[in-house]
Amino acid sequence: MNKIKVLIVDDSLVIRKFLEKIFTLDSEIEIVGSVGDPYQARERIFDVKPDVMMLDVEMPRMDGITFLEKVMKHCPIKTIVFSSIASRGSQTYLRAIDVGAVEVIEKPAVDVAKNLESIGRNLIQAVKDVHHSRIFKKVIIPAAFKSVDKKNNLALSKTTNQILAIASSTGGTDALKVLFKNMPADIPGTVVVQHMPPGFTKTFADHLNALFPFEVKEAEDGDVVCPGRVLIAPGNFHMEIRRHGARYSVVLHQDQPLHNVRPAADCLMRSVAQYVGGNAIGVVLTGMGKDGATGLMEMKKAGSYNLAQNESTCVVYGMPAAAVQLGAIDKIVSLDLMAYEILAQLKKKNVA
Repeated sequence: MNKIKVLIVDDSLVIRKFLEKIFTLDSEIEIVGSVGDPYQARERIFDVKPDVMMLDVEMPRMDGITFLEKVMKHCPIKTIVFSSIASRGSQTYLRAIDVGAVEVIEKPAVDVAKNLESIGRNLIQAVKDVHHSRIFKKVIIPAAFKSVDKKNNLALSKTTNQILAIASSTGGTDALKVLFKNMPADIPGTVVVQHMPPGFTKTFADHLNALFPFEVKEAEDGDVVCPGRVLIAPGNFHMEIRRHGARYSVVLHQDQPLHNVRPAADCLMRSVAQYVGGNAIGVVLTGMGKDGATGLMEMKKAGSYNLAQNESTCVVYGMPAAAVQLGAIDKIVSLDLMAYEILAQLKKKNVA
């Protein structure tokens, strides 16, 4: 079996040695280069043709985002941005994804020695998942709507008996754009878990809010779930649904991570199963791991209709595959047809 060829690009010798130590533990991974700046990386790329690149952001001579943009234009490589992104701000995360990074992972800041085994296991799995990912042309949707256009008190006072619950991870920032661009202004009350680091979900939500005719916001504790509104779980907080009479709202909490993530889609989906039942539609989009599968199974048992993105349009088919294998999915759908399938099911539920 051919090994996964990994190129490490980081100006810190300590980080390079740290990654080398981790990756040499796995027989399926081969380190084909470990360099300190993009100019050295450029030479190694042509020499060794890596399968996966681990790339820092803050480096001398050229920053990692600029370098990645050039790489994706001339010699696309599946890339994991591995950086202290918290010090650079949320725009760096979104910019990295926009220019072509498959995954963005924050460098551990504390207790590295204590958590070395867990950190190493997660990085190794990330390399393997990214290696098996697909590179798609980035989705570009011009900004068209301003937040002020959507502050409609009448819409926020409406109740809904239908809820759309979505789980996504790697590749999900683009997948959500494709799904939402075909949804109407009165989109059913929608709750989303998109795996992102703390602090970045608000920037992402604000970005989506400028693109679409419905409101998209980072969820706050107690926010009402209603037509015309999409709530995105904030990084580092689980989000669940509760029912109060004819209304639904969300609660946020910081219970232990599930599947090494917080927010976890399973937390959200289980609450949807409990409080919404057959009036819900569940969707799982592209992403690594298996988060959302068991929660979707509980939703299906409670009477929901569940959809999974098909493999050929996923960047990573991990999360949809896990839900399909568990038997939690009613229909597998191409991403470009997902919104139409959701709307068709909503229409059937209204008729019923």
